[in-house]
Amino acid sequence: MTEENVSLPAPDEHDADIERLFSPDGSLSNAVKGFRPRQSQTEMAKAIASAIGQRSTLIAEAGTGTGKTFAYLVPALLWGGKVILSTGTKNLQDQLYLRDIPTVRRALNAPVSVALLKGRANYVCHFHLERTLQNGRLTTREDVGYLREISRFIKTTSTGDKAELSRVPETASVWNLVTSTRDTCLGAECQYHQDCFVMKARKEAQQADVVVVNHHLFFADVALKDTGMAELLPSANTIIFDEAHQLPETATLFFGETVSTSQILELCRDVLAEGLAHARDGADWPKVVAPVERAARDLRLTFPQDIVRMSVSQIAPSSPFFAALETLKDELHDMNAVLEKMAERAETIEQCHGRGVELGTRLERWNAPGEPAKDGEDKVLWVEAFTSSLQLHQTPLSIAPIFSRQREGSPRAWVFASATLAVKNDFHHYASQMGLWNEPAKTWPSPFDYGSQGILYVPDNMPQPNAPDYTDAVIDAALPVIEASGGRAFLLCTTLRAVNRAAERLKEEFASRGLDFPLMVQGEAGRTELLDRFRAAGNAVLIGSQSFWEGVDVRGEALSLVIIDKLPFSPPDDPVLAARIEALERKGLNGFVHHQLPSAIINLKQGAGRLIRDETDRGVLMICDTRLITKPYGRRVWQSLPPFKRTRDVAVVRAFFEECRKAEPDAVTI
Repeated sequence: MTEENVSLPAPDEHDADIERLFSPDGSLSNAVKGFRPRQSQTEMAKAIASAIGQRSTLIAEAGTGTGKTFAYLVPALLWGGKVILSTGTKNLQDQLYLRDIPTVRRALNAPVSVALLKGRANYVCHFHLERTLQNGRLTTREDVGYLREISRFIKTTSTGDKAELSRVPETASVWNLVTSTRDTCLGAECQYHQDCFVMKARKEAQQADVVVVNHHLFFADVALKDTGMAELLPSANTIIFDEAHQLPETATLFFGETVSTSQILELCRDVLAEGLAHARDGADWPKVVAPVERAARDLRLTFPQDIVRMSVSQIAPSSPFFAALETLKDELHDMNAVLEKMAERAETIEQCHGRGVELGTRLERWNAPGEPAKDGEDKVLWVEAFTSSLQLHQTPLSIAPIFSRQREGSPRAWVFASATLAVKNDFHHYASQMGLWNEPAKTWPSPFDYGSQGILYVPDNMPQPNAPDYTDAVIDAALPVIEASGGRAFLLCTTLRAVNRAAERLKEEFASRGLDFPLMVQGEAGRTELLDRFRAAGNAVLIGSQSFWEGVDVRGEALSLVIIDKLPFSPPDDPVLAARIEALERKGLNGFVHHQLPSAIINLKQGAGRLIRDETDRGVLMICDTRLITKPYGRRVWQSLPPFKRTRDVAVVRAFFEECRKAEPDAVTI
């Protein structure tokens, strides 16, 4: 599917309104500081208004700087009816809810109500907080302090959203003890049901005109029916996905199914605690849970390696894995039988029984590779071993038929917006992943002058990307460019191993060369903190992997160089990827050309998009992977990137940075 061969909706009755609103003397210019009309933004808003009016679908790719957020918010707030707005992360959710939507709503004077809805793990649970305060099982002084903060917070907050409590890190383990899961929520039986923050958030969402969710929440409901979306979807007139390029991966995660030994061991701990608390005389609880715990640990030990990812077809039939799995199912069945007898003793024991039955059902479903898949969909069965746990996954081969079914029913508008959905104006890969065949698709170009604002530099004399010393060669090639740019660089790697090696090398090189560039490495602190430090430093070098390839906005002089170590192809040993390639090749298609390459290009476009974020930004995109030049497919890759000037000569790069330096008034960092 290309932009050219799909007709867009006819001109809409709201076109004139949009022209006026986005004009130099329109509502947005008058109310929003720094707003400048952009033709591509206005045209995108018209197309979205038309899709809303006709309750149709639109795939909308907007180049960096188009202003896609305002382009979808204006028609959504004015004519969208009941709108569900789904974005990629909780941070972007908060940004939309706290900043972007209030700004546009004020500018338009639009009388719409807005609600924020997150997954239940984001809201403090009164019941679990009280239980944790009573049983005092915290092991560190730090957690005790955090618990005190949460206890104070719950008395003053109206939402219970942990994002409001910045003094307790989002990653603190204590949150697991004071929030509920689908398995541990008592529902209407809970004494705090009337005060429940999850219920309040869902009620507000049902009553609001615009509901801001994230992709995880949207798709979790399809699998779990536990996010509040089930009540929202039927009444929605308009559904807008921002950062829509993330949907195939997120949907795959939730349309699949996972059961882990960690879940089973956690259940055993809860069964022991609840059994001893409420039915001590009903069973010998340690003897009830011990065989299940042993069977779960034995299942993990059937893989001696620390990290394993393999499909069920790759596990030898003689492997002890299959016998260990049968043993676990039998032992879990026996524990569930005891729980069933004792369920009437306490709600919490009944809840444990429900969890046990659900885990047993998932284990049964996983171990049936010869049977037709549920819903008639093809699934990939695969295992993933970590240091202390084993996960059994069922992943759909394609989400297209499942997602197509979700879109059936009442006609409504569906808008899929992102900066990266097409490969050289061809949307076929994305559309086929999502089941959006023959739907209108359009690209609106960036307003940036990439030809004068940036250079694409591919160094000479690089080894093959699979060479053992490849990361060292990347650093050797990058160092003169980092010196020329005065730091101010992102080094984006495709693996964590490369991140660690690059950090090691750059630390040594900066010290030996006397280069005073602050070095920041993914994992040393949270992403937000690292980015704040990077912006403040003004001459830092930040090394990151996938989480820094997208959703990162550093404008101005602080970021003038983006180095990408390799083309971001998915690892060839990924069992789901291998199964998808095999399925494509059975249809006579080429797995590399039709799946791996377009996926890598869309990912690369995200990484490249970190460089030029504003009309005044200038910089160099350095891609170290010479396959961009030497392979037949390389042309398709670089033609999908912004139209920078291209060079292989480091002297041209140095001259560019020298020119930039002269043009800087006072080298002010923004």
